[in-house]
Amino acid sequence: MVKSTAKPKYKRSDNVIPDFEYLFDDEKPKPEQVERKRKAGVGFRFYKRLLKDNTGSFILSLFTFILKNLPVWVMPIITANIIDLAGMAKTDAVIHEIVVNSIVLAAVLLQNIPTHVIYSRITDKMLRRTGAGLRSAVVKKLQHLSITYHKEIETGKIQSKFLKDIESVDALSTNLMKILIPNIIVAIVSIGISVYNSGIVTLFFLVIIPANILITQLFRKKMRKKNHLYRVENESVSAKLSNMLEMLTVTKAHGLEDEEIAHFEQNVRYLMARGLDVDKTNSYFGSASWVIANILSGACLIFCAVLALNGMISTGDIVLYQSLFGSINAAVQTIINVLPTFSTGFEAVSSISEIMMSKDVEDSRGKRKLDHIEGNVRFENVYYKYPNGAQYVVENFNLNVKKGECIAVVGASGSGKSTIMNLIIGFLQPTEGHLYIDENDITEISLSDYRHSISVVPQNSILFAGTIRENITYGMEKIDEKKIEEVAEMANLNEFVKDLPNGLDTFIGEHGGKLSGGQKQRITIARALIRDPKILILDEATSALDNISEYHVQKAISGLIKGRTTFIVAHRLSTIRDADRIVVMDAGKCVEMGTYEQLMAKKGKFYELKNLNDMSYKQAEEGLNEEVV
Repeated sequence: MVKSTAKPKYKRSDNVIPDFEYLFDDEKPKPEQVERKRKAGVGFRFYKRLLKDNTGSFILSLFTFILKNLPVWVMPIITANIIDLAGMAKTDAVIHEIVVNSIVLAAVLLQNIPTHVIYSRITDKMLRRTGAGLRSAVVKKLQHLSITYHKEIETGKIQSKFLKDIESVDALSTNLMKILIPNIIVAIVSIGISVYNSGIVTLFFLVIIPANILITQLFRKKMRKKNHLYRVENESVSAKLSNMLEMLTVTKAHGLEDEEIAHFEQNVRYLMARGLDVDKTNSYFGSASWVIANILSGACLIFCAVLALNGMISTGDIVLYQSLFGSINAAVQTIINVLPTFSTGFEAVSSISEIMMSKDVEDSRGKRKLDHIEGNVRFENVYYKYPNGAQYVVENFNLNVKKGECIAVVGASGSGKSTIMNLIIGFLQPTEGHLYIDENDITEISLSDYRHSISVVPQNSILFAGTIRENITYGMEKIDEKKIEEVAEMANLNEFVKDLPNGLDTFIGEHGGKLSGGQKQRITIARALIRDPKILILDEATSALDNISEYHVQKAISGLIKGRTTFIVAHRLSTIRDADRIVVMDAGKCVEMGTYEQLMAKKGKFYELKNLNDMSYKQAEEGLNEEVV
């Protein structure tokens, strides 16, 4: 991940989402610090930086908590005083003391209302901002990560990290601000009151802390391991669910529902087993800590009774110390019981950091923004191989394309056609050599701005659940209605839109499920047209269509490519007859280049591909006719 150069600045208001990407920046520790920092985990660094950024709000939150929590400490003192006063002879001084104690108690109780509201307001605002900032940071990071990264990680895992893990981080933040820190304060203040009144009793109280720490140490490593295994298994199940939904049509078409159910139930059983392991560990931990706490509480009562019998403390002090012990013990117990949640939460922060700390990003900061694109594209000795790849998928590729030219790229599967398209889009960067856009090296320009001047029509139409109009104008605002109608006409949409109940405002379902393949592809073409691109990429845009749909789409494409620099990857080679040049790829290399007529006359690789292509389509059509008969 690109390291932030400065701490982000933002207005501290309710409706401003903070930028939290810097919270995950890698500090690049020295070699001797690596192992220590690895063990500390990103969770600790995340919250250290978060609290540092919110120092003012954090201090104010602690101060208001102490004020609102005064009754917890004052009531035992006043109770002890009144019990001791009740054992004295009735005098005006005694009555006066009782009245004063009562007034103090009432004042302490009543102030809890405003201070609690203020405390909640400050703390809740911090927590809501943290959740919003974290979600926003993850979305920003996902948008900036490269296509290569997204291809390598399953969608289900990303969804699990975004939904479940961020929810766990929210729970961790809440427990940190509303449980851990407040209970630490309660314990410290209670011990302080005890020290002021009796050093002997305080020494007894201090037995609580090491006893509970011992229990925590016995279970901590096991809880961390169990939570990690459960989180990994949960991500795996989420990924499998995503794949199952994607394959649902194929599954039902082959009657494999029972097999899929059985397979998924096996995964769910693994997940349940991991979850039960976590629950079992937490159960033993909670039970052991509760028993020890109550044994110590009983011992405290007996200890204070012995001190009172020996005249070392008053009868009222028994109530005071028992209340203080209960307060300390409850605080320590609460802290210990919430530790499993912290283990889950820090594991979730670690999980999210797998996205946030990835360095596979497209960074346009400081790069040149192109105000205008002519459409000239030049490859100069370009090589490309995938990260950790052993072989080049594109080798020594050279091509000079002038604006407005139409270039077709053909070749067998795996020959490097799609890699060349991805290089032009900027999804991939040359491993060696240079790719120039209007004589600007693509590695030196802002890809985000550059892509405003290009459009891509992929093999598989990518549509979202919305109307046809919304899919055409995706990402654009204030589009003239006349312009929409023009592109609809050019993309040959009216052929079927006129028969829809709401025309362009018809809802098409998830992934455009209510439309045919040809109809969906024409919407994709309209989306490309409305952007008036200078560079157009058609990546096998008709390969998944039947003959009739292909005819309509080809008709739409013919209107789309006019006056634009166009790159076409085509599966039916007869459709690229009118291309200015055809580039023939084989094993990552350009083996032939020329017009359709030149390459056919040469009777080389293209001629061979064309004959095989025609033969396969003829056989497919004959097979289809036989099935119809």
